[in-house]
Amino acid sequence: MGRALSGDLRKRVIGAIDGGLSTRAAARRFAVGASTAGAWHRSFQRTGSCQPRKQGQPSRSKLDAHEGFILGLVAENKDITLAEVAERLLAEHGMRASLNTVWTFFRKRNMTYKKRQRMPTNRTGTM
Repeated sequence: MGRALSGDLRKRVIGAIDGGLSTRAAARRFAVGASTAGAWHRSFQRTGSCQPRKQGQPSRSKLDAHEGFILGLVAENKDITLAEVAERLLAEHGMRASLNTVWTFFRKRNMTYKKRQRMPTNRTGTM
């Protein structure tokens, strides 16, 4: 993903448009797209700031609203599986969630649980 253009360039483009240049002429002068220059100018008029907004989607989950319920399930049963969490969500809250969504919910909260694999039987004993 690309980075936002500098605030200095944004200020110069906005200053040129406020100084009387058309949006297209200011865009040509500073080698940016006409729609970009127009968007920067409109944003400056609306907010008074020429700083870029944060890029990307905010990391929200549809399970965030049910955080207390899910953490309560884990507190009462440490060995609960992702599938069981998804089933309980559907049964008790009508919320359909995939296993990946449930896993991502736990991963964002640094909650992991690996079951220990069974060890093979001792070979020195009787068989």
